[in-house]
Amino acid sequence: MSHVAPDRADTATALTDNGREEALIEAAGERIVEVQAALVRLDEGSWGVCVDCRNPIPEARLEARPEAIRCVHDQARYESALSS
Repeated sequence: MSHVAPDRADTATALTDNGREEALIEAAGERIVEVQAALVRLDEGSWGVCVDCRNPIPEARLEARPEAIRCVHDQARYESALSS
């Protein structure tokens, strides 16, 4: 049976699975970089301070996203500017 070509659906599924795995690996790598940068900010004493408005980032946001560099308001403005 090793000489039989794989079914097209199986091939498509494998390609989709590979793409999904690559996306997860890329996202994990980006998260590692963000966490490492947060650790640097922690050492410098700037962790928990919004890079845009310089106000403290709310504790609830830091609990959810400890690597956050912006408060919710400025993050929304940042993302809006990216999509424009």
